Amino acid sequence: MELFQYPYMQRALIGALVIGLAAPALGIYLVQRRLALIGDGVGHVALTGVGAGLLLNRSPVLVAVIVATLGAITIELVRARGRTSGDLALALLFYGGIAGGVTLVGLSDATSANLNAYLFGSLITISSADLTTIVVLGAALLVTMLALRPALFAVCHDEEYARVAGLPVRALNMLLAVGTAVTVTIAMRAVGVLLISALMVVPVATAQQVTRGFRSTMTAAMALGLFAAGSGVWVAANADTAPGASVVLLAIASFLVVAVVSAGWRAVRRRRATTGTAVVEPPEVVLS
Repeated sequence: MELFQYPYMQRALIGALVIGLAAPALGIYLVQRRLALIGDGVGHVALTGVGAGLLLNRSPVLVAVIVATLGAITIELVRARGRTSGDLALALLFYGGIAGGVTLVGLSDATSANLNAYLFGSLITISSADLTTIVVLGAALLVTMLALRPALFAVCHDEEYARVAGLPVRALNMLLAVGTAVTVTIAMRAVGVLLISALMVVPVATAQQVTRGFRSTMTAAMALGLFAAGSGVWVAANADTAPGASVVLLAIASFLVVAVVSAGWRAVRRRRATTGTAVVEPPEVVLS
């Protein structure tokens, strides 16, 4: 715990905790819409923004927010109008984003270490300005996802029903697209653009195994994200491992533990059912 006396470790911990809360709060809507991998596509576009920021000597995070937002809005428009399949649009984001980012970083004075920091995350290099950006954008994202939960859930669950109910479906879809861009750009300093989808999706997948209802799933996913983020930074500080990778590995470990325990409970339930022994039903996922 002595390492956390240093300002850079304090910034790393605070940044990780904010991201650990915000990423699952947005990720649950993406999982509901079966767009779990869109974070990867937007992350690659954000890398182009990082390269542009380094080339122009501007804040890479802020430029990445702008570029990723434009990319996310573009993919949402393409998806909504149905002119290109979602898979093809995501592929264009993947390849175009990573190619543009690598090219722009190469044209700038940045070294390969700068690129690796955004590809794989670099929590311990977060500056005070970066932390301010992460906290402000993360808090705004978290408040928005919680305040608009009923409307966003309706849109993700059934767009036609939401449209008939009078909800502004297009505006809400755009909001989710922008939220995805913001989540990716603030989280890339923690886990990197290559691992960002894991932090948005894995806590949600873990929570779905043991919760009933959308609200409880969202709450549990945020708690799991918070646990993975905080524990990951602690493990990285003591074991001298990459913080971003440690956070994701702990999130995946939590998923495996919950999956094994749930499978074991179901096996016990079936065995007791065959012998006529009463057993209390465990909670199952009902996203409604």
